[in-house]
Amino acid sequence: MFVYYTSGTCSRQIIFDVDSENKIHGVKFIGGCSGNLQGVGKLVEGRNIDELENLLCGIKCKNNTSCPDQLSKAIAAYKKSKEEPAK
Repeated sequence: MFVYYTSGTCSRQIIFDVDSENKIHGVKFIGGCSGNLQGVGKLVEGRNIDELENLLCGIKCKNNTSCPDQLSKAIAAYKKSKEEPAK
């Protein structure tokens, strides 16, 4: 399970898992507009994280970001956390 703390949105956290095929599962937003964010979670379920990162990046709401944009940032943070340390 990966936990990302959002910035600039009503939601405070995004929690999700990524499987061995880089597909996202169990996306849950903490805080924010419950119905809309449950919908986002269902729409992204089982999709490739690289595709989602590009698709959701740059969607604006208030504060020049949005919950979908924050999910793209969460995916980027997840990917960075999985990179092997430089030798």
